Amino acid sequence: MKLLLLEDDVALGQTLQRVLKRKGFDVSYLESSDTLVETATSLQPAVVVLDLKLKEGTSLPFIAPLRSLLPQARILVVTGYAAIASAVAAIKAGADDYLPKPLDTASLLAAIGGEAQQTAASLPLPPARLEWEHIQKVLADNDGNVSATARALGMHRRTLQRKLAKHPVAFDGIDNGNK
Repeated sequence: MKLLLLEDDVALGQTLQRVLKRKGFDVSYLESSDTLVETATSLQPAVVVLDLKLKEGTSLPFIAPLRSLLPQARILVVTGYAAIASAVAAIKAGADDYLPKPLDTASLLAAIGGEAQQTAASLPLPPARLEWEHIQKVLADNDGNVSATARALGMHRRTLQRKLAKHPVAFDGIDNGNK
């Protein structure tokens, strides 16, 4: 099965490429989005794995053209900065799945195969993660305006800025109290 992988982190991209090749995939790896559409046109992959945040921006604008070019392909978006707003945007643009990093092989293979994940995805999110995702959604609704977001959330702007400066709360399916 042909798979096209776009990942700007070279070490991670090469690791994913090796792992997927060992699993039987014919992997073509790109470090930047410069030739993404042209490569997808010539390869006609069955699966496209896109890193959301790239050095040159985001991969969101490429999802719709890839979907129209490859209507039967599975398009997966992976990100180290998972948020509800970006997940919704990716799915609306035509992505089949949205996976947070760090990726584990089982989750990636399940998403490639279109199987429902029964691990962490089926468990309720911890409160800290729910708060983070709600803040991201309200921030996106306010076009990134921190002051307007703070007013909408009923919190002080500095409190919101401190919360935004933190990394997203990790969720591995086990609520071990880490915030």
